Order: sequence, then C-alpha cells, then structure tokens
Amino acid sequence: MLQRIQTIYLLLAAITSAGLIFLLYLWENSSGETVYAEDVLMVFIMFLSSAALSLVSIFMYKNRKLQFVLGRLNIILNFFLLGVFVYWSLSIPGEMDISEKGIGMLLPIVSIVFLVLANRAIKKDEDLVKSVDRLR
Repeated sequence: MLQRIQTIYLLLAAITSAGLIFLLYLWENSSGETVYAEDVLMVFIMFLSSAALSLVSIFMYKNRKLQFVLGRLNIILNFFLLGVFVYWSLSIPGEMDISEKGIGMLLPIVSIVFLVLANRAIKKDEDLVKSVDRLR
C-alpha cells in the first residue's frame, strides 16, 4: 500500500538526501568558493546511500518490521553524516578550509525528522495490525 503517510515521509527524506544536495551548498572555503556535496566524495556517497535506503524502504511496505529496521539504519547513517559535519565545522580553523558554513550541513537533520515521522507511522500501522490479529 503505497498510499500510506509513511510513504510520503520516506519520499520527502529521499528528496532531501538526493535532491537538495545539488541545490544547497555545504560550506564556503576561505577563497570564496562554495563546496557542494558532490565535491566531497564520502559525503556524496553517504547522502546518496541515505536516499537509496529511503527508496528501498518505501517498497518494503509488505514487511513492516524490515521497513522499520531500514528506517532506523537510515537514521543512524544520517546521524553519522551529521557527526562528520560537526567534526569538520568545529575543527581547529587552521586545519580545515571552511570559512562559512552553509545550509546544506543541516540536511541530515531534516532527513532525520522525516525518517522519525515515517518510523512512528510504521509503528502505528504495526500496532494496528497486531490489535486486529488479537481480536480474531
């Protein structure tokens, strides 16, 4: 059933992880050049894997437990990505070439919010199915 609310949340998380990384820059270096996610290979791969995990999770609607686990793995991946951004932005100024942080560093937080909402809706569906099974 692709018309559930968690599908919308997972789709928004995938759009955040795969689409907005091309529009919003991560930081601006000391020479004034903006750095996007595709300029840093590790970050780019992590964003795209988060989007792929969200899209795979959308089509696991028949197996809600696996869908829930994939959502949690995606949340952990986004927390790790957020940790990388925090480490880079808080490192000693002479070591990194980041002079101004961009709004793109907040994309994992937005994705985490959508994933938590999706997991909450998946849990609610699973509880509803369990309650109906108890009545039989």
